[in-house]
Amino acid sequence: MSDVTAAGLGLKSVGKVYHNLSYDELFEHETKNNEGALSSNGTMMVDTGKFTGRSPKDKYFVRQQPSRDNIAWGNINQPVSEDIFNELHAQVIDYLSGKDVYVSDGFSGANPKTTRKVRFVTEIAWQSHFIKNMFIRPDEAQLEGFTPDFTVYNAAGTTNIDWEKHGLHSDVFVIFNIEKNVAIIGGSWYGGEMKKGIFTMMNYWMPLEKILSMHCSANVGKDGDVCLFFGLSGTGKTTLSTDSRRKLIGDDEHGWDNDGIFNFEGGCYAKTIDLSAESEPEIFNAIKRDALLENVVYNQDGVIDFSDNSKTENTRVSYPIEHIENHEPTLMAGHPENIIFLTCDAFGVLPPVSKLTKEQAMYYFLSGYTAKVAGTERGITEPQAAFSACFGEAFLPLHPTAYAKLLGEKMEKYNVNAYLVNTGWAGGGYGVGKRMSIKATRSCVNAILDGSINHCEFEQTRFFKLNIPKELKGVDTELLNPRNSWPDKRAFDQTANKLAGMFIENFKKYMTDNDDFDFTQAGPKV
Repeated sequence: MSDVTAAGLGLKSVGKVYHNLSYDELFEHETKNNEGALSSNGTMMVDTGKFTGRSPKDKYFVRQQPSRDNIAWGNINQPVSEDIFNELHAQVIDYLSGKDVYVSDGFSGANPKTTRKVRFVTEIAWQSHFIKNMFIRPDEAQLEGFTPDFTVYNAAGTTNIDWEKHGLHSDVFVIFNIEKNVAIIGGSWYGGEMKKGIFTMMNYWMPLEKILSMHCSANVGKDGDVCLFFGLSGTGKTTLSTDSRRKLIGDDEHGWDNDGIFNFEGGCYAKTIDLSAESEPEIFNAIKRDALLENVVYNQDGVIDFSDNSKTENTRVSYPIEHIENHEPTLMAGHPENIIFLTCDAFGVLPPVSKLTKEQAMYYFLSGYTAKVAGTERGITEPQAAFSACFGEAFLPLHPTAYAKLLGEKMEKYNVNAYLVNTGWAGGGYGVGKRMSIKATRSCVNAILDGSINHCEFEQTRFFKLNIPKELKGVDTELLNPRNSWPDKRAFDQTANKLAGMFIENFKKYMTDNDDFDFTQAGPKV
């Protein structure tokens, strides 16, 4: 129980307030409230209802000064009026008032110089459990007199019946009021809305302080060498950064300031589809008591079938970073030596590893390319290119070039190497070629980390002008130049030319009249 009052929470009245419960207490509440089921090893499993992922078309910012001048308005950052926000905010407060609520306090940002104190008000225990996993957990002294910098009210059980009158996308809403330091959620039970909501706010706050905010994972070697892994979902960002030989700093969200790299979070949120102890032992072993599984399929004995995607392809687990044995306890490290951009190229034309110039790094960072394969979404029958600026466009309130410029400045200042690593297909596109083996990808990453790739002889590919090693330990030489792995060389050229054209067309939106950010020469040619 808590001595925090309804007024202190911004509510009209309140029932019982369960404030910063321990893991054991949350487990008791989840069990008592029948909020989930137990897996065979005692991990709590919950379903998130019809939403098994975020609802990006239902995300809005209140259009008001001064944030109005900073936000890059459009399909990603949709505006909503202050009047509509006030109406829905009042609805959320009415909905939560009088109820028993779970209140969770945490930190976002491991560097104490720029930490943001965040508070979440929810109506169910497992959402509080999710928050405890994902955000940095304050100690008792830090919780004394905790005053939040930002508050999220999660009223998942209420919806906006007037959404059509308001001109919104649906009855679901996720709205950020930057000036009031408040976000409200209605209609979606998916925990990731809260996690990515605060990440979105960090992506607003940090660059305005000249700190680069990044959708990436990070680890550090025994000699202090830091590596960043950028990549969209399904490219291997979490898997490749979780390495028993290196300390994990974090798996998803980081800042880069004058001190170095720091994690925004205190936990990990990993996809579990096709998870196995053999392929991803660290993540598999992190699934135990205090972790929280979402939307997995299991039998009557609680045994999980990680290959079953009948509920969703996006089955996930959240867990405190302490569940990874070899993690960096400070969640901080120095400046990176290497940056790796991960892409899953289902067209099968990008090399398994390429060394990038700074200009190429800017180009591929802004492009944020991967490919969706047939079968992952309804209506997709052949590979489709997906471009997400800075490998996280859905979470960028500012214009993508604001983040790219910061990256370029820091790469130059700290002399950072950049690489493009393809975890997708070789020998042909999806359905013809084969997926790059995790062993081959690990060999590419290991060569980057131990510096041996710098001693290779390089050649340049035709369409993408990428510098690739002629030989690399642990990788079939035929794979290194993707054209060599295709039986039909003409088909390769046609496919590479097609994908190059997609890159060029996508990058046009970053061109301005004054051309102060023109990296087109670093991109592919048709």
